[in-house]
Amino acid sequence: MTVSRKIVLASSSPRRKSLLNLIGLDFETDKSEFEEDIRAELSPYKLAQFLSKEKALSVAYKHKNSIIIAADTFIEFKGKILGKPHTAQTAEKMLRLLSGNKHKVITGFTVLDTKNNRLVSKSVATMVSFRKLAPKQIKAYIRSKEPLDKAGAYAIQGLGALLIEKISGDYYNVVGLPIAKLAEVLQEFGVDVWRKNNV
Repeated sequence: MTVSRKIVLASSSPRRKSLLNLIGLDFETDKSEFEEDIRAELSPYKLAQFLSKEKALSVAYKHKNSIIIAADTFIEFKGKILGKPHTAQTAEKMLRLLSGNKHKVITGFTVLDTKNNRLVSKSVATMVSFRKLAPKQIKAYIRSKEPLDKAGAYAIQGLGALLIEKISGDYYNVVGLPIAKLAEVLQEFGVDVWRKNNV
């Protein structure tokens, strides 16, 4: 059975909004005010799920009988978690670390049905290999300001594509939402993406 209820993305991310639009979902957005807490005692996969779950729960009370989608993306490199740099200095440090190396992009996402409080959280990882970057390339990229609000200090769907040698796994996961896996979970909640697109 396919349900027709309000779907809410607990994010103001233009990247995640564009990905949901890509698969034809009708949704509204409500930015989560949850303060991200990088908890070292959690594994990266569990941490990603925890953060996405808390984001979903933070907006759930405002949306009765709705399906909430929330996500959180970060980088794991040699056991360290890299979030958004926010400053040029931190971005440069992150990009120097990633230059010529492989890292994982981990996205946790949660789907929550506020009618019955059913909740499913998953995490997906994609391996990304960076090219060896010259210092002037790093500085030029930082001048674009693109890295400042991106996990790991790059955006694969933007100028950051120039930094990438190859990826292994879900490209859209690196953008910020593994939409194929999300669609599988939405199906469990009665939201049929294929039917919504008349396929």
